[in-house]
Amino acid sequence: MIYGHDPRTGQTVGDALPETDTAGVDLVVSAAAAAGQAWRATPAAERAQALEAVADALAAHVDELWQLADQETALGEVRLRGEVARTAGQFRLFAEVIRDGGYLEAIIDHADASLTPPRPDVRRMKHALPGVVAVFAASNFPFAFSVAGGDTASALAAGCAVVVKAHPGHPNTSERVAKIVREALPYPDLLGLVQGMGAGADLVQHPLVVAAGFTGSVAGGKAIQQLIDERETPIPFYGELGSVNPVVVLPSAPVDKVAAGFAGSLTLGVGQFCTNPGLMFVPEGDELRKALVEAVEGTSGGPMLAERIRDGYLGGVQRLGELQLLAEGKAGEGSWAVTPKVFTADLATFAEKLPEIGEECFGPASIVVTYREVGELRAVLERLDGSLTATVHGTDPDEAGEVVEVLERKAGRLIWNGWPTGVAVCWAMHHGGPWPSATTASTSVGATAIERWLAPTAYQDWPEGLLPDELKDGNPLGIPRRVDGRLQLGG
Repeated sequence: MIYGHDPRTGQTVGDALPETDTAGVDLVVSAAAAAGQAWRATPAAERAQALEAVADALAAHVDELWQLADQETALGEVRLRGEVARTAGQFRLFAEVIRDGGYLEAIIDHADASLTPPRPDVRRMKHALPGVVAVFAASNFPFAFSVAGGDTASALAAGCAVVVKAHPGHPNTSERVAKIVREALPYPDLLGLVQGMGAGADLVQHPLVVAAGFTGSVAGGKAIQQLIDERETPIPFYGELGSVNPVVVLPSAPVDKVAAGFAGSLTLGVGQFCTNPGLMFVPEGDELRKALVEAVEGTSGGPMLAERIRDGYLGGVQRLGELQLLAEGKAGEGSWAVTPKVFTADLATFAEKLPEIGEECFGPASIVVTYREVGELRAVLERLDGSLTATVHGTDPDEAGEVVEVLERKAGRLIWNGWPTGVAVCWAMHHGGPWPSATTASTSVGATAIERWLAPTAYQDWPEGLLPDELKDGNPLGIPRRVDGRLQLGG
């Protein structure tokens, strides 16, 4: 059986839930695949309405949902209400995406006999992957990266059915969210849910599963990839894994603002963000160092989401303990509580201890590395693994010239005078990066996340009556298309 736990007490909460066995996984996936056939054929306008219905349903149940999730996560009312709103917003964004139609990348090249060799009529667009998408829910976002998270919203928008492997950190929340979403969908079996580690393995190896999305640790991502490699038919795997999110503080950066922002970002949600600033490079000098110590000492820890996550944090802190402790916050309260800790080293010492010292420590821990000249940073930055984000603080953009070129190759999102925690749900967002932050170049947040669940088809000399509406000459749906090399906005 699977039990939810209150991180503040360690005690079980909610109902005991059975693990889904192999036969159960097959039933859920098969039902999703059958519902997916009808969903895939549903016009985009109707799919958009269904996504908005899901958003409305989630928003309508926010009072119930935040309280249920707080029992299993201890994340609090403000955070969880905001996360439900963000989750509903993701569904509304993808309703806009599929109404717009540009995501289909419709292209028409009319026949041209004057070319050598003559060109036939060729038309191309993207379609939903024909099958079920497996989604592995994350621990740290019980709504926005879980059952109704971005992977689910983007896959449903693409036209795919989804089966989610619930995270054991919030099993009852997962069950309730799944029920709310199903009731809002025209085909309830479009969203399936399975519980238990064994169910996750059965799910990703099921022959009707055509792609998988995952948010979690590097070890977890590698385990899923190994299961996929054992399949008779390979499938794409879109994983968001470990990230240290380096921050470079330039000499011109305002000391007090940097210190306060760092401490707030580091300890937000007890540091349980994939965009947590786990590494910061700062100029030598006492002023910023003192400001950082004061800011971090003013923070407090709290309970982490699960005992296993707490133990992982303590192990990471022990690894970082070979460095000098710069500052620590106040001890948190609760059975699974931890204390924020910031370590420090000079640039040479840090470089000597790479790559091990540069690995992610999930939680409110970070390393502050001091440097003498900005030009010294380039060689060390080159040795860092990929990250979801990289941040630069300063008032003089010219100071950043020697580091920006490296950071552009090391991270998927670059931030100027801000902090990486907090990922906007919008058309332009990219939430991914070089390995190990992600397994591919795709994003898990933002409008272009839909691309993961699509595949192109080209139609050569295809009869007009058999063409999808998106590729007919009259453009009956009014979507953006590229026709004979020229972009036409439609409408």
